[in-house]
Amino acid sequence: ENPGMPGFSTASLYVGDLHPEVTEAMLYEKFSVAGPILSIRVCRDAVSSRSLGYGYVNFQRPEDAGHALNTMNFDILHGKPMRIMWCQRDPSLRKSGVGNVFVNHLDTSIDNKELYDLFAAFGTILSCKVASDENGPKGHGFVHFETREAAEKAIAEMNGTLVKERKVFVGQFKRPNQREAERRAKVEEYTNVYVKNFGEGMTDECLLEIFSQYGPLSSVKVMTDDSGKSKGFGFIRFERHVDAKKAVEELNGKEFRGKRIYVSRAQKKKEREAELQQKLEEMKRNRITKYHGVNLYVKNLAESVDDERLLKMFAPFGTITSAKVMVKGGRRKGFGFVCFSSLEEAKKAVAEMHGKVLSGRRLYVSFARYKQEWRTHLASHHGKKKATPAKAPPTPDTSPSQPASPDGLMAAAPEAADSAAAADSPSQAVQPTPSPCDTDEAAQPLPSHNLPDVDLATWGPRAPASSRLLQGTWAQAECAASTSTPTASPRPTGRSALQYKYNAGVCNPQQLGAQPHAAAKPPVAREQGGRCLIASTLASASPEDQKKMLGEWLFPLIQALQPTLASKITGMLLEMDNSELLLLLESPESLCYKVDEAVAVLEACQAQQGKLAKCIINNTEGKPSV
Repeated sequence: ENPGMPGFSTASLYVGDLHPEVTEAMLYEKFSVAGPILSIRVCRDAVSSRSLGYGYVNFQRPEDAGHALNTMNFDILHGKPMRIMWCQRDPSLRKSGVGNVFVNHLDTSIDNKELYDLFAAFGTILSCKVASDENGPKGHGFVHFETREAAEKAIAEMNGTLVKERKVFVGQFKRPNQREAERRAKVEEYTNVYVKNFGEGMTDECLLEIFSQYGPLSSVKVMTDDSGKSKGFGFIRFERHVDAKKAVEELNGKEFRGKRIYVSRAQKKKEREAELQQKLEEMKRNRITKYHGVNLYVKNLAESVDDERLLKMFAPFGTITSAKVMVKGGRRKGFGFVCFSSLEEAKKAVAEMHGKVLSGRRLYVSFARYKQEWRTHLASHHGKKKATPAKAPPTPDTSPSQPASPDGLMAAAPEAADSAAAADSPSQAVQPTPSPCDTDEAAQPLPSHNLPDVDLATWGPRAPASSRLLQGTWAQAECAASTSTPTASPRPTGRSALQYKYNAGVCNPQQLGAQPHAAAKPPVAREQGGRCLIASTLASASPEDQKKMLGEWLFPLIQALQPTLASKITGMLLEMDNSELLLLLESPESLCYKVDEAVAVLEACQAQQGKLAKCIINNTEGKPSV
């Protein structure tokens, strides 16, 4: 039996801590000098084919494998030291923990090889590793001996010794669940007590006088700053657990010098943080259970809507326990939450308020959901959509892009979507009637873009100039559409019925098998039907075609506001979600607001480029840069 070779017969080695670029050829070149090799494999990810950082080398003879382990362990390969160990194919032996030793309080300069050399004298080592992360060694490691006797000998001789001027701890390896059970048992027998909120005048002598009446004390300490001033908290260690427990029960919450002191079992920082995190998670779960089905998410609110106005908007539908408009940096974010006292009231509010136009904006109202719940819903929804591609397309408001609230709430699809989907059925084809437009206006040249119809009655004379200009563009589009064809043919159903062909140099899609006027005709409809018709047209197209169609609908509207920057602004807005773009088509005020934001961004970028150009010119002329 070769030295360093385990009692079981094997000729396979595990090679770990490999550089990601190490290949089988490199390993063969390295290990072939030790003896004939049967096979070599670097383990890789099944999807990306990236190296997992370890591999296996199978020799023909066990003695050659033992020689490679003894002579090549921790050798540098492609800039990283390899960690070699015998390949143990029995998982029960690997996971038993027999002979596994835990080493703590190591100096951060100790690596795998130094740890191996430190414990090699006590017996055959199967595996040796110093735990590390992106910042380097973490100060502890593991040594797995072949036998239990070798591990016990290492613990007896190495525990408490100085290694590089640090007193190391060496003990039997324990699994996390075992350590947690021991920690809880130790917690039940605590003797260290934490006390706070006793003011600045407290001293060690006063604290000793208060707690000594409950039993003998080992130590008392009031924590102070550099100037010797009390920080308002301290620690007391009792000799017996019974006395510490009695002091906590009787003194916690008791008034001392006009202040109510807090007394509890002393905890480490990690333990306290874990306990607080557990309490927060429990509170979150209770809040989800309490407000499930009664909390509504309201989106697309006007900037003038505050908490009080939001409460008045939904008050007719039932008892409201809370109404909140989300604010950031002193500015309202355009969405909020309304919580009702019962599920029936919340359902009624969703049915009545979803899609309603208030202050020139069409509201989106749905049941609020937490982030995780919403992600699960989306995953399930997309899975069903892939399984049934011929399903009727939903309305655009059923899956909007929604910002998250501080509590992580997300919007759920409203139940009112069922009625909207029913209105979108083929049997209810929309037939718009000709609009009484002036002949001169209808004859004016318009860009050949498809434009949706909007409800212009919601915009009064107080609308801004840009909004009135945008209304005129909408009105022209409506007149041109209504005068070109007096009636609309029934809308085709299914994805296969609406097919588009894009020709080179042409912006508008041509519907295959349709008349020329029908191809250029926008999906115009009145009130409720207009949104459904636009949604059905989008849903019948691919994602790329949807963006192209939305861009062609938005471009002439943006061009009326910003003729020179229309192309750039259209491209910027197309980065938004499709449901948001549909809201911009329906709301001139929202579109004007977004266009102003885009112009501000472009101006800022232009100013920044000007500063950069000036700096470059100054540097080339030898002037100090700005």
